[in-house]
Amino acid sequence: MTQHTLTIQATSRPELLERVLRITRHRGFMVKQFSMAHSEDCQSVDIEVTVDSERPISALYHQLDKLWDVNGVTILEQQQKQQISA
Repeated sequence: MTQHTLTIQATSRPELLERVLRITRHRGFMVKQFSMAHSEDCQSVDIEVTVDSERPISALYHQLDKLWDVNGVTILEQQQKQQISA
């Protein structure tokens, strides 16, 4: 499996977190790590999420970037995980 870390800049809305997580699940990605911080004026949020999947990250990136309250999505890193068989 491959892990990817994304940053998402968005307008602060009550339903934003739910929408981001729903799209992540529907696209076949498992959330491994998640952090969210509001700006000082609470008008915007910065989200950093690490996901795991065999699917290409572009499947998730393009769907998140289409959300009307998302201002930008950046792919930070990719890390291959080796599966160890016993």
